[in-house]
Amino acid sequence: MKMTTTLTVCAGLAIASVANAQSAQTVKSDAGIDAIPTTRMAPLVHESTKVRRDLAQEQGLNHSVARMWNEALLDSIRHDLARPTVHARNLYHTSAAMWDAWAAFDAQADQVLHQEKMDVADVEAARNEAISYAMYRLLRHRFQFSPAAPFAFPEYDALMGDLGYDINYTDQQANTPAALGNRVAQSIIDFGLADGSNESLNYANLIYEPVNPPLLPAFPGNPDILDANRWQPLALEFFVDQSGNPIPTGYPDALSPEWGMVTPFSLNALDLEVKQREGFDWYVWHNPGEPPYLGGDGDARYKWGNEMVVLWSAHLDPSDGVMIDISPASFGNSPLPTVADEQDYYNWMEGGDWSPGHDINPVTGLPYEPQIVPRGDYGRILAEFWADGPDSETPPGHWFSIVNYVIDHPEHENRFMGSGPIIDQLEFDVKTYLALGGGMHDIAIASWSVKGYYDYVRPVSAIRHMCDLGQCTDPDGPSYHPGGINLVPDYIEVVTAESTMPGERHAHLAGSEGKIAIMSWKGPDYIDDPDTDVAGVDWILAENWWPYQRPSFVSPPFPGYVSGHSTYSRGAAEILTLLTGSQFFPGGMGEFEAPMNEFLVFEDGPSMDITLQWATYQDASDQTSMSRIWGGIHPPADDIPGRHMGKAIGPEAFTEARRYYMGLKSCPSDFKPDGQTNFYDVSNYIVSYLADDLIADMNGDLELDMTDVLDFLNAYSNGCP
Repeated sequence: MKMTTTLTVCAGLAIASVANAQSAQTVKSDAGIDAIPTTRMAPLVHESTKVRRDLAQEQGLNHSVARMWNEALLDSIRHDLARPTVHARNLYHTSAAMWDAWAAFDAQADQVLHQEKMDVADVEAARNEAISYAMYRLLRHRFQFSPAAPFAFPEYDALMGDLGYDINYTDQQANTPAALGNRVAQSIIDFGLADGSNESLNYANLIYEPVNPPLLPAFPGNPDILDANRWQPLALEFFVDQSGNPIPTGYPDALSPEWGMVTPFSLNALDLEVKQREGFDWYVWHNPGEPPYLGGDGDARYKWGNEMVVLWSAHLDPSDGVMIDISPASFGNSPLPTVADEQDYYNWMEGGDWSPGHDINPVTGLPYEPQIVPRGDYGRILAEFWADGPDSETPPGHWFSIVNYVIDHPEHENRFMGSGPIIDQLEFDVKTYLALGGGMHDIAIASWSVKGYYDYVRPVSAIRHMCDLGQCTDPDGPSYHPGGINLVPDYIEVVTAESTMPGERHAHLAGSEGKIAIMSWKGPDYIDDPDTDVAGVDWILAENWWPYQRPSFVSPPFPGYVSGHSTYSRGAAEILTLLTGSQFFPGGMGEFEAPMNEFLVFEDGPSMDITLQWATYQDASDQTSMSRIWGGIHPPADDIPGRHMGKAIGPEAFTEARRYYMGLKSCPSDFKPDGQTNFYDVSNYIVSYLADDLIADMNGDLELDMTDVLDFLNAYSNGCP
């Protein structure tokens, strides 16, 4: 049986026309996604953490206590509201709790949020106990008002029981590992109540208000939008978030537009700009600059990108006869584009990007085997798989699922950064989680700070608005408006008396002459039974366009620019590459299986068994980004700037985590490290500097130059405290 991972694909598409795509009409099992075997990846199933622990033991996997608690957290996230910022913070704070509990028994390592050392005879047992109490107390605090609580709290109790710990032990004063764990949890709870997240008021916004009235997607067009460059909330009779939780008011407030104020892990003053808008200060981290604006700077790019979203929506039909190779032989290995490369990077008409693929699997030395599948299945799987994780653990949690898969892979070794001795499982896990958790938290802060300040529109608002105005291609043609959408023959057209004649392409749109029609996924109105129905692609009125999402969701409840998926995924890919010392998945390929007619949730499919495959972490990240275009959630303008932010923040967070591992936070010049400064520290610093290792970046600007050398010498002269 193949080991499979949790990721996605969508890069340069090798396209071949085939007369008839394979189809199937078998009915989904009641289990749906739960029918996927647990050996593929734990987050794809709803079984308890105990069931998964038992399965792991049967498979000979050595899961540490940190891994057990991380799985419990991921389960809690899946049952909570879909709040990627909040859960990135939870992932970081729990990772810091586990690290601080572990590091309490290491004389050299620095701690993050709780400063305390303890001497014990049995270090391994003490670490397991301290970590468990810290996680138990912290998780019960964070999820006490969550819809996950009825599910999660019994899980926490059961895990403590399985580990042999008393859940009623609440002492914070004793000199015991359990009391230490309780103190660690309390320190992080106190920190979280003052970190700028507004946790005490359930993370409510303090100043943000949308400038646009809501869009009612169940009704045609977008007649009430005031500013087509700003975010517009949606009003739905019944809204269900991507974790399956109903929101009775119809739609939640914008998520975390003020998140730039939250205390970060590794971001520093060099990353920050304080911007003014509407009388308020907005903290913007790693500012990528302005997005394109309709009717302003970037008007043509605004239209080009949203038109591409329309064109890619036309790909979501598995019966259109278009077949593509989705293996690493054709996908991946793409240089990171700049915004200036944008129109060369994407295949605007056919989908995908400029990536050349990989000639061989570097682990096996053999070529990657092609996998030819319907493009319509591929685009639909990507849009749904990457939406918020395979089971709604949100994008930052999704990457924790991926790193857990990597750790479990039989070809993975616990060599930090791919070299040196094999370290024990608990040490590898707590170091991994701190680096990845810190990175996901900082990416949430940075990307949502950009979202909050630029407050940028989503495609569902932009496309409907432009098409309400008309077309901007032909000033002498019908329905002309300079703010309208460009016409693309066979994809974006004006409905005319001629095109609605019997037998013509728009005949079913008769009575709508003068409106804009698009060739697109037809939307949820064409799905009565998601277990058997496929909406397909056809000419529809653009005023009725929907993203490829369920009708109770439509689009995420926060501004678009930049793409959080692009930022999270690229940052995580950078961290996993640094952590493992290789850009490639173990064995040279990660996989995820989407069984025929058993994977898609809001319509039937895929039409055949499909295995998503990625050679490298970056390939997975790139394909995650483009899944959002196929899903109608982001135009290209949101994508590439987010990738560049992630590329910067990932190494920044990983390097910061290493400073804690080495004790460099308390003694910045101790490069041996051994708690003192001497010639060996100078030698090790020089080696790191010459190797372009960011650990030698003393001032946090992500560059190595003589300023860093001078800063090291100054720190060296001060010695260790």
